[in-house]
Amino acid sequence: MIKKILIAFLLLTSVAFLAQRTNSSPYSYFGIGEEFSGTTVEQSSMGGIGVAFNHYKYLNFTNPAAYADLRYTVYSFGVLNNDLTVKSGTSKQNVNSTSLSYFAIGFPIGRKAGLSFGLQPVSSVGYSLTNSIKDSNGDTSEISLFAGNGGVNRIYSSFGIKVAKGLSLGLEADYSFGNVDNSITNQRANVSLGTKYNEVTVLEGTSIKLGAQYQKELKNKLILNAGATFKFGNNLNVTGNDYLYSLTFGQSGFESPRDTVSSNEINGKFNLPFKSILGLGLGKQDKWYAGVEYENQDAISTKGLLASTNGAYRYGNSNRISLGGFYLPKINSISNYWNKVTYRAGVRFEKSGLLVDGSGNNTNFIPIDDFGMSFGLGLPLKQLSTVNMGFEFGKKGTTNNNLIEENYFNFRLSLSLTDTWFIKRKID
Repeated sequence: MIKKILIAFLLLTSVAFLAQRTNSSPYSYFGIGEEFSGTTVEQSSMGGIGVAFNHYKYLNFTNPAAYADLRYTVYSFGVLNNDLTVKSGTSKQNVNSTSLSYFAIGFPIGRKAGLSFGLQPVSSVGYSLTNSIKDSNGDTSEISLFAGNGGVNRIYSSFGIKVAKGLSLGLEADYSFGNVDNSITNQRANVSLGTKYNEVTVLEGTSIKLGAQYQKELKNKLILNAGATFKFGNNLNVTGNDYLYSLTFGQSGFESPRDTVSSNEINGKFNLPFKSILGLGLGKQDKWYAGVEYENQDAISTKGLLASTNGAYRYGNSNRISLGGFYLPKINSISNYWNKVTYRAGVRFEKSGLLVDGSGNNTNFIPIDDFGMSFGLGLPLKQLSTVNMGFEFGKKGTTNNNLIEENYFNFRLSLSLTDTWFIKRKID
């Protein structure tokens, strides 16, 4: 009964946190918002690797084939704290946000298969930007406020099965859903009424991912791992309305709408192309592991949305290279607790695929790249459960061409609880 109450509480908490997710990145202005890493805290601490990695008590959000090796029922949730320093050519600002990263359950099905399902964020919108224009005397003649909130979440189910010696295959299906509210408010000097353009949209779509892993034992108990996933192209359907209306401002900044100038229906799509991830790894069971993986995706395209006509940004191909691994001194140490701790580290180089022109003339598009270094600890509890902590330092974007550079520190925390559901107990 306590187990059921705990799972129900975590699920309800996850829904509440995801519904209230906040984001402080100015780059969440573009597209469907700032995308989140679809990895567990354990994977994030190793540079985000996971396509070739499998373990009998850890979940794997990268490759569904990994669930064929799951031997315990695992229910896990993760929390992210993001400390962000935003820099432009003339100013700097620091912001902080905390949110739930995921809630998921995985369990074995017999000795050759496993299943997992859960709830995760896909992207988040949460920006507030101000742009002012000055006249020849240096006085402010016009102010525009760009603001947005919302995001996209997903419910997924993954299945993995061993089909031959050393070979596992997997299948994942998900349903993405969410809403985004974007607005642009404009006020000019000596004009009594301001104007506001507001987009209120709902996003939804489904996707399918296939995965494969191959494992071969070498000499000296070394294990070679290879993995690949292929996520088929899919659409995120976008529906809603946009409004343009006049308004007045109260003394405290309160907005009072006046006349609606126009109102239109929005009916568009984000076309998310085929994505592939390939990886290799080498290690010893419950001792050490080192891996590398490469992710590639063609450019996102849009149809019937402002993003397809607004020249301020566009999409290009995206890719990522990650290297990482872990070291576990002695899993069954009795005298020294720290010998039972798992130490993780990794590095990540990523081209996000977003290109932004900060000059305003739509001729000089700069790629928004991301680089991160991570490390983490897996602190063992009783009955194979663990508390996992991850730390990541990174930089995204640049101050060149009137753009914004983000320096971030991510602290991730997860609790992975293991149990022996669906395993027959023996009586001596």
